[in-house]
Amino acid sequence: MECVGAIDQGTQSTRFLIYDRTARLIASHQVEFTQITPRPGWVEHDPLEVWQSVLVCLEKAVKAAKTKEGDIKIVAVGITNQRETTLVWDRTTGKPLHNAIVWMDRRTAGICQRFAEDFGSKDHYRAKTGLPVSTYFSAFKWTWLHENVAAVREAKAAGRCMLGTIDSWLIYNLTGGVSGGIHVTDVSNAARTFLMDIHTLAWDADLLQRFGLSLDMLPRICSNAEVYGAVKGTPLDGVPIAGCLGDQQAAMLGQRCKPLEAKNTYGTGCFVLLNTGDTPIQSSHGLLTTMAYKLGPSEPAHYALEGSIAIAGAGVSWLKDNLRIIDSPEESATLAASIDGTGGVYFVPAFGGLLAPQWRDDARGVILGISSFTTRAHIARALLEAIAWQTKEVLDAMVQDAGREGFSLLRVDGGASRNDVLMQLQADAIQIPVRRPEHLETTCLGAAFAAGIGSGFWTKEWVLHSDACHAQDSQEFRPQADPEEIQQRFNCWQEAVKRSFNLEHFELH
Repeated sequence: MECVGAIDQGTQSTRFLIYDRTARLIASHQVEFTQITPRPGWVEHDPLEVWQSVLVCLEKAVKAAKTKEGDIKIVAVGITNQRETTLVWDRTTGKPLHNAIVWMDRRTAGICQRFAEDFGSKDHYRAKTGLPVSTYFSAFKWTWLHENVAAVREAKAAGRCMLGTIDSWLIYNLTGGVSGGIHVTDVSNAARTFLMDIHTLAWDADLLQRFGLSLDMLPRICSNAEVYGAVKGTPLDGVPIAGCLGDQQAAMLGQRCKPLEAKNTYGTGCFVLLNTGDTPIQSSHGLLTTMAYKLGPSEPAHYALEGSIAIAGAGVSWLKDNLRIIDSPEESATLAASIDGTGGVYFVPAFGGLLAPQWRDDARGVILGISSFTTRAHIARALLEAIAWQTKEVLDAMVQDAGREGFSLLRVDGGASRNDVLMQLQADAIQIPVRRPEHLETTCLGAAFAAGIGSGFWTKEWVLHSDACHAQDSQEFRPQADPEEIQQRFNCWQEAVKRSFNLEHFELH
């Protein structure tokens, strides 16, 4: 049996999944790894532990697949990864020079402020990169490493410094590491560094100079579906690595989003992406312009508008772990379904600020409208509604940026999309159907699709245009609420959002 494998290197765990020719999941294995938090707001990963987690997953998943199916042949492997997470390693030893700085880490806030002032605006390079100056993006993390880690400065001065994101680190090690490992990245990950020109799909000379970087330190930028090199060692020895995408772009491909189709991944936060086709659209409504995918070296690049929402599933975890008003994530759905409204309660989960479309670092969480009538069920339902309202905000911004009247469907995936109550609230909030596939791990599937296309195992046409055979395995949630009532409640929630502003250092005197 010929198969394709997908490495999914996420923020909290690593997985390896194996798919057959019909894209049916055969076997998988998952390993969690350590979250290192040296200070408040700092999050790191040990690159060697991440690499070891990949090796364990490869071995265990291949063994499980052979036990289940007998003789299998993996013809290609794809990679998807946590985006923006940044690391530096030594060219002569192949060893990391510091822990990886994770995408959510906020230690670069001062550096970002300095660059924004030097540039004259945090949006100075938005037309070129699609991005504002933000702690999210890799270039600012590399600056911190250079300014604060002596080993990094020494390696750079000696010409031994290699910069990369997690995809580059994994491909380097899979293809031999210090013994001939290749140094590449793909356009979707490169687009999140603040160093790539999204029009030329190349590292920008002006930005490299601004950040004091040289081309020899950086990986070569490739498409999302091509053979980058072959695996050396491991159970995949000799298998071509033929696909790579950042996690949200992989989910978009896994959902088969064609131009002017949108998907939302409900995880710790939410990531809404709209495929805008072969034209990058500059946002004037608080969204990011980024890559969707480029399915081959000579294939056209597809772009996307992206809206990032900080708190989705993390809010449900907060109800369980901090407030302790639920014992499991599933109980949030049960509680919310036990009542037919929030009783006038509005929840803005701006625990560490608001991302798209407001981008307010000074916002903090608020719960408004509490009365003696309020119960924990109202709080739970208000949080689920807040996730739906935040998604509506981003989709409304996309409609305005893309010059469209609206969308006909929202494709959804991610762990929190298992919550039926949330999905119904989402359909009501946006007044269009919400489609949830049977296989929710669309990020992994997207990486497999890219590798299948890059290796010739699948055609691009089959991946993007075989939707009918997969729609029958999906579930649709259709709007049931009155549109006028929805708009009125959304207006009230937006008023609550305004009350969350300027609360970062709020004190009563």
